[in-house]
Amino acid sequence: MYQAELHLQQDKECVLSRLARETHEPLQLDIHELHDHRVTFILDVSPRPDEWTEELQTEPAVDHVETLDDDHLAVTKTSCCAYSAIHQNQAVIRRHPNYIREHSRVYNVLVFDRTDLRLIVDDLRSVGSVSLANLTQFGGRSTFLTERQTEVLQTAVERGYFEWPREISSEELADELDITRATFLEHLRKAQEKVFAEMFGGDQFQPVAATYGEASCSHEAHH
Repeated sequence: MYQAELHLQQDKECVLSRLARETHEPLQLDIHELHDHRVTFILDVSPRPDEWTEELQTEPAVDHVETLDDDHLAVTKTSCCAYSAIHQNQAVIRRHPNYIREHSRVYNVLVFDRTDLRLIVDDLRSVGSVSLANLTQFGGRSTFLTERQTEVLQTAVERGYFEWPREISSEELADELDITRATFLEHLRKAQEKVFAEMFGGDQFQPVAATYGEASCSHEAHH
């Protein structure tokens, strides 16, 4: 199990790149949901709240803007293929920290093995230039997860249990693993708790709910 920091230099500019250029500082996104090639995130607009709110509201790629407080907006917009490349290759993106800079963006993801990571990098190359800035292996699975907990967690990820709407129920997963539903849920709870504590201090990592249709990636939709 690995945490990878990926840097993507996207071929096509988007509204968030323009905002980052205006402040000469990276924008930090708290990503909450991926759904049908759209992404919902919380954005700190404190540098220019009124100006940025108006710019986002008039941006064609933005579907919805909601003011949360004086400094934060909830934004839903068309995503580039970066998020689908990550999700469809059995990885999980951290809600934070993910950064948007003028010419690049930084994604922090959790992957089970290097094969999935290579597939992610290959898919991201359809969007722009990508580099692996950091790769951390968390001690080997046996260090903090039992064999059964690893099996339950990986099966849940691979079979779409963390997507929204879920592609498979806990009952179906339990049947596949030949255990009761209660046992499945207990193994899953303990595995998630250990992963959070071992990797991210218990509260920084949250799996982003995600579901994508069959639409192919193109350079017309970018985040």
